[in-house]
Amino acid sequence: MRRILVVSAGLLGALGVATAAMASHGEDVRNLAAISAMALAHAPVLLLVGFVGRGRVLSISGLILAVGCIIFIADLAMRHWAATPLFQGAAPIGGAGMILGWLGIALSALTKAVVHD
Repeated sequence: MRRILVVSAGLLGALGVATAAMASHGEDVRNLAAISAMALAHAPVLLLVGFVGRGRVLSISGLILAVGCIIFIADLAMRHWAATPLFQGAAPIGGAGMILGWLGIALSALTKAVVHD
């Protein structure tokens, strides 16, 4: 699971930088700016959880956060480049996944093992 989180972090980081660059050179860049913001906000968290996180609650929360972020970003990308949603309700499902992931991270602080000592 850690490897999945670190790979997701790297891909989201690269996507965030790329879409920030695209947004600075185009018109109608609302979705590109949102993709960049979401990717760059969540990539460092996933990287941290992947490298030093410990515990089942934290790992599962990181995975839920990653999946939610990817679904949300994919929906924005489809809307930008294909003018159609990823699927009906993708953005709210992705957003709910991100919210649940963050709440799970908060909950993991109540467990014994959150980070490596």
